[in-house]
Amino acid sequence: MAPTDETGQVAQHASSSGTTPPERPPAPGAAPGAGMPRWLPRAMVLALALLAAFQLGTWAFHQLIGLLINILIAFFLALAIEPAVSRMAAHGVRRGFATFLMFLGLLIGAAGFVTLLSSMLAGQVIKMIEGFPEYLDSVIHWVNSTFHTELRRVDIQDSLVHSDWLRKYVQNSATGVLDVSAQVLGGLFQLLTIALFSFYFAADGPRLRRAVCSVLPPSRQAEVLRAWEIAVDKTGGYLYSRGLMALISAVAHYIILQVLGIPYAPVLALWVGVVSQFIPTIGTYLAGALPMLIAFTVNPWYALWVLIFVVIYQQFENYMLQPKLTSKTVDIHPAVAFGSVIAGTALLGAVGALIAIPAVATLQAFLGVYVKRYAVTDDPRVHGHRTRETGRNLLTRARRLFEKRRSGGSEEDSS
Repeated sequence: MAPTDETGQVAQHASSSGTTPPERPPAPGAAPGAGMPRWLPRAMVLALALLAAFQLGTWAFHQLIGLLINILIAFFLALAIEPAVSRMAAHGVRRGFATFLMFLGLLIGAAGFVTLLSSMLAGQVIKMIEGFPEYLDSVIHWVNSTFHTELRRVDIQDSLVHSDWLRKYVQNSATGVLDVSAQVLGGLFQLLTIALFSFYFAADGPRLRRAVCSVLPPSRQAEVLRAWEIAVDKTGGYLYSRGLMALISAVAHYIILQVLGIPYAPVLALWVGVVSQFIPTIGTYLAGALPMLIAFTVNPWYALWVLIFVVIYQQFENYMLQPKLTSKTVDIHPAVAFGSVIAGTALLGAVGALIAIPAVATLQAFLGVYVKRYAVTDDPRVHGHRTRETGRNLLTRARRLFEKRRSGGSEEDSS
């Protein structure tokens, strides 16, 4: 019996010719075969490569975040001293030597300030150590007279010397010396890195601008140069406002310290002015703690008066002096300045708080060039005044709404 179906015919034809018939492609609705698509291995390799590159980039960014922050600080420091360097370069001084003179002046000023402060602190610490027995006797006398006790200085000294708390504190301090030394060396290395990068940024400012502009078209070059100029102006204005506020703060605190008769009043006033303005967030507390400590060695009540004056002056500076000076020198709204400091602190900590205002002022001034502004209509409502027609319209709308609701309620009651 001859095969009548198509399969039988193909098999008969294959047996007669001696060749294997070609395989048919799978039907559209059929299940996929055992073979893997050719694009799938390549896609898997590409996905793994992208994941590895992302992980490597994340690791490198976390490892270099400290260096990037130091370079950012150095860049803003170079922008701050660039006007003075450019002015000296215009008078024939080589740009590298002008930058060296600026850094030498900053170094001499910082070294002099630290020397004066260290000598003052050393003298006060020696004075406090020498007068400690007298302070302890006065405290013991007050405790005995108030609580009817019989404390003696010898007993207290013996209990302190032989106490377990003091022994553990000395042991922990001895083991923490290496950590403190490592932190000091790390801080010195960061200062050296910032100084080196800022020196190169300021000395090679024109070369750096040419290098950046060489990879941009002419239209973009003008925008970069304009942004660079705005950043120099805003950063210089910000540091100028900080320096002015430091001077005002130093003069104000010098007056109160001189009135109270606190020793080393000029150095303490300079400490308060510099630290409170150039160390963000915690600078105010560091600045006020030292005068209070020195005043306490003279009279405990003087320390309280210094604390009251520091708090009052800080409120005056935050709500009256700083917004006005910042808005004039940096040309941003006080609320924007305050918000930028908070945002910078949240992103980069103390460094972000220090550079937030000049960065936001630069961005605002740069975007202001491209924002089209229109003339504001002369309407009383622009100046915050409400017209009578506005009040009448609001009253009429309220009356109509009340009548509409009342009529709707009466219709529901009648139904």
